[in-house]
Amino acid sequence: MYDLGLLVASCALLGCIVGFLAGLLGIGGGLIIVPVLSTLLLSFNVTSADHVLVIAIATSLASILFTSTSSALAHHKNDNVPWDIAPWVMSGVALGALISGFAASLIPEQILRTVFAISVVFIAARMVLSARNKPMSDKPLPAGPILGGFSAIMGGLSGLIGIGGGALIVPMLNYFSVDIKKAIGCAAACGIVIALFGSIGYISAGWHVTDLEHGFAGFVYLPALFGIVITSWFVAPIGAKATHYLPVNTIKKVFAVLLVVIAIKMVFS
Repeated sequence: MYDLGLLVASCALLGCIVGFLAGLLGIGGGLIIVPVLSTLLLSFNVTSADHVLVIAIATSLASILFTSTSSALAHHKNDNVPWDIAPWVMSGVALGALISGFAASLIPEQILRTVFAISVVFIAARMVLSARNKPMSDKPLPAGPILGGFSAIMGGLSGLIGIGGGALIVPMLNYFSVDIKKAIGCAAACGIVIALFGSIGYISAGWHVTDLEHGFAGFVYLPALFGIVITSWFVAPIGAKATHYLPVNTIKKVFAVLLVVIAIKMVFS
């Protein structure tokens, strides 16, 4: 039997790191939670290697449900959520995220690792390039149903790799001439939807797995979720304040390199 207290304490430390980086760099915690939590779950013999990646992704999504709420409320108060297009985007990501919860349990683990790694490399590249000043695209915003279709793809991929979706939704909306602040605000609101419907999918898909019993709600591991949330919720504002004192662009580049290393390790481990 593993030491549950030590595991929760380890997840609380992970939550501190994730919360600080999320506030400092504006990145989704899933990029760090998924690989680190996978390692922790195996180290404590919580589950077998057959389910560990899906459990880490599901638990990451569930934690985002809590941490993204405060961000979305802040953007709403600052009038940065474009409610004229948000319903279409949110409906699309909800459908995609819900499907991803069921799909992830059917995808072979090595393929899921590869999808995660490729997505992380893309996000790392965007993180480096985002520091450059680029003119906003003049592409017109597509009709609502088409925008919803694009959003479903973004929501499905986000749910499949356990992130809130901002790294995918923001560039999509910015490509369609949506102001960057409005795009970020819309992505923040979508983070709640992705986390909620993705979690429902993962919980439902994992409910029938017989070797996941104590501490599990489907594929979501509740003790790890508790540890991550109790610290990340409070540490994220500290990271946001640190943006005034730390060289954020330099840290982004270093973090992007770290993400690429993590992605390579995920594929070949």
